[in-house]
Amino acid sequence: MSRAVTNLQIDSARLWDSIHETAKFGATPKGGVRRLTLSQEDRQVRDWFRKACEDAGLEVHVDTLGSMFGLRKGRDMSKPPVGLGSHLDTQPTGGKFDGILGTLGALEVIRTLNDAGIETDAPLCIVNWTNEEGSRFAPAMMASAAYVGDFTVEDILSRKDADGVTVGEALDGIGYRGESKVGTQKFSGFVELHIEQGPILEAENKTIGVVDHGQGVFWYDGKVTGFESHAGSTPMPLRRDALLALSEFALTLEQIALKLGPNAVATIGEAVIANPSRNVIPGEIAFTIDCRSANADTLEALDASLRAAASEIAKKRKVEIAIDQVWRKPPTHFDPKLVDAVERAAGALGYAHRRITSGAGHDACNLNTLMPAAMVFVPCKDGISHNELEDATQSDCAAGANVLLHTVLSLAGVAS
Repeated sequence: MSRAVTNLQIDSARLWDSIHETAKFGATPKGGVRRLTLSQEDRQVRDWFRKACEDAGLEVHVDTLGSMFGLRKGRDMSKPPVGLGSHLDTQPTGGKFDGILGTLGALEVIRTLNDAGIETDAPLCIVNWTNEEGSRFAPAMMASAAYVGDFTVEDILSRKDADGVTVGEALDGIGYRGESKVGTQKFSGFVELHIEQGPILEAENKTIGVVDHGQGVFWYDGKVTGFESHAGSTPMPLRRDALLALSEFALTLEQIALKLGPNAVATIGEAVIANPSRNVIPGEIAFTIDCRSANADTLEALDASLRAAASEIAKKRKVEIAIDQVWRKPPTHFDPKLVDAVERAAGALGYAHRRITSGAGHDACNLNTLMPAAMVFVPCKDGISHNELEDATQSDCAAGANVLLHTVLSLAGVAS
């Protein structure tokens, strides 16, 4: 590889400007972004991304779940392209960087290669995956899960949001139900740039996280069914209080995760009382559980323990606790050769780096079940993500994009 290619750097200012330009679509008063998947704000950023890809000379196509693909031709078009990218949707109170950095970093790689007049041997394909966040439609990482065959396209299209709108209706509503069959676009491998969403890199003063593993995830929908009765006239010993049962279960779940730690976490992120009233004992509560670990045995132990706890608490409090597992993603072990390629790129560029496990799920975790995949992490301030305060520095974002660039070049090769 020539010295000019070895020393190639992305345009830090251009990447930074792109991040802040797209942050206008769904901008919140606190400086964050609310851009739920397949919303009108999502349509706006998709339109921006499509035009940016086309301006960079990419052939853009969209699949039937709305995922966007921008293909840059290589010298040898018989080779499947190297994939890179992430997502553009956000949480209801999201930030400017989660997913966005990876997608716009991929775009910046293409722009940098164009500016330098570099042709890769294999083609490149940048991707914006639909509904990575899972905040409007379940499951998270929806489109990449369908891509690898974890769900059928028909199943995903029929999923509904809280207002009863299906994925198919939402796609049609913003004009992004594409014609390409899901899975048509093939890859030789996939590399995703992302903020860490945790505090480790910042705490250790490391610029790059070389992601070698990803946590497995179990999601559950739960319901506690007690009995509604008068708050004033029902004696405490005779109550069948759904909220108190859930409260005890939540605290027990915390103890289960602590006991199975340090590499186990469990969260009840949603709890909704049915027909709530100030002077009525809650009779029914719907709730969710999110359990994660990088160890498969630990996840199974979490599952068994939480079910046993639910049964015991239900019996003691004379309620019913139903728990339904709605999503199951085993731990990810990223492709060793691609992980090594990321590590070599970080080292060659002189960035302080370390191996790291991803605490969050990502599209690359899904893709790794079907093809070699890897991830590049950069620090985020105070480890904060899924929050309007989410922040990262321009220099760290540029460093991550440079590692992405040189990792991709090592995989795709430079045409002679």
